[in-house]
Amino acid sequence: MSKPIFLSKPVLAALLAGGLLGGSAIYAYEAKRLESALPPPVATPPVSAKIAVPNPGVSLPDFSGITEKYGPAVVNISVSGMSKASLDVSQDGEDSDPFGDDPFFQFFKHFGGQGNFRMVPPRSMPIHGEGSGFIVSADGLILTNAHVVRDAKDVVVKLTDRREFQAKVLGSDPMTDVALIRIDAKNLPTVPLGNPASLKVGEWVLAIGSPFGFENSVTAGIVSAKRRSLPDDGYVPFIQTDVAVNPGNSGGPLFNTRGEVIGINSQIYSRSGGYQGLSFAIPIDVAVHVKDQLLKTGHITHAHLGVAVQGVNQTLADSFGLAKPEGALVSNVEKGSAADKAGLKTGDVIRSVNGHPIVSSIDLPSLIGESTPGEVVKLDVWRNKKPIQLNAKLTSAKNDKAAFDDANSRLDQAKLGLALRPLEPEEKKESGLDGGLLVEDVAGAAERAGVEPGDVILSVNGVRVRDVAQIRNAVAKAGKSVALLIQRGDSRIFVPVRLG
Repeated sequence: MSKPIFLSKPVLAALLAGGLLGGSAIYAYEAKRLESALPPPVATPPVSAKIAVPNPGVSLPDFSGITEKYGPAVVNISVSGMSKASLDVSQDGEDSDPFGDDPFFQFFKHFGGQGNFRMVPPRSMPIHGEGSGFIVSADGLILTNAHVVRDAKDVVVKLTDRREFQAKVLGSDPMTDVALIRIDAKNLPTVPLGNPASLKVGEWVLAIGSPFGFENSVTAGIVSAKRRSLPDDGYVPFIQTDVAVNPGNSGGPLFNTRGEVIGINSQIYSRSGGYQGLSFAIPIDVAVHVKDQLLKTGHITHAHLGVAVQGVNQTLADSFGLAKPEGALVSNVEKGSAADKAGLKTGDVIRSVNGHPIVSSIDLPSLIGESTPGEVVKLDVWRNKKPIQLNAKLTSAKNDKAAFDDANSRLDQAKLGLALRPLEPEEKKESGLDGGLLVEDVAGAAERAGVEPGDVILSVNGVRVRDVAQIRNAVAKAGKSVALLIQRGDSRIFVPVRLG
């Protein structure tokens, strides 16, 4: 409730001086009248010093020194390349697609259905993109994101002094989204690398990059969380910040207040497509691990445990006799995997890896990803309401994939060109599908038809499939083509594949 407002003597004096009231007699009369009308003064307690007086020792950071010193080591990366796209051409030669992505139109037109449309071979379409990077060695080594240089045929690096260089992609790792490129130059400015483990939540951080092509733009914020795992990037324990990051910032450095790079800005979480306060950076130690492997061997290998896990809520914790709803609940163990050989079982709860606690199930993939193939890791496991310890010798995810591709070699011989695997229980739960085969890799006829990694094949020629053998049999019995029913995101479409 607001208090009544009274005009005090000083206020009246001000009004008089401003010409709003006339003469000293009026002032004296009004002052005397108001003074007699005022109630007796009431003593009020003093205002708390905690509210009225801020801490004089607290000040906002000044990032101008870091920007001036290390900004020249941040580069703009422009990429161009070609992507294959199929066009429907009418009989008069004009490009046309009146039905867009309608699955039934796509199904019939690919099989040469009636109408004025015919398929032409995929043709190359130019693609262009921009990103950021930073120089880590004076002889031209630059770190950036893998998605910045993906499918690029031409990579141009521009320095802050306006010089431009053609860059060579030495290698990239899609699983961590880290790439290493090189330019032919000497005595370049570099950035120092820090230790993400010493980073604290709430600490100030700084990003430099090229959002929307605006080169060497500087934004700042704080660390919102550490070791954040994202659904499609289980190998990376992301640093979450509220630093403004937009398209073009990808691949740029994230600095701490000491001017050390502690991360590579990689992703944002957004419902609008632009910055909404959630940005994610790859810890620099993860990127350096990738860089060192690429320089040493020319390729990347990741460790593989071989389990499907899910989170532990309070109900599950009560059921398993756990004090807290923490850990990774094993829902499936791959036969012959490192987990299987170590003795892990469905229903086990993995609580730590090499002493590092697992609070959420998504912590497990990043911890395994930080290990190396052949390494023996110590697992603290909760089984039958008792703690046990198991040792697992990790295998290589790449080798496992190669072995899986070999198992699917008959599909390649049948000219379908798919590497497939059944959906894991967690994937079924997330997708709402009760079966199907996930496309892990695609080549040949299937690639030409438009099948993509990540698609889920539900049926072949109208027959539902649940394992690779069913697809193999269907392809063997097929003639010149097969019709695949595919789940892609939230949509289901038929994709016809000409076996040739």
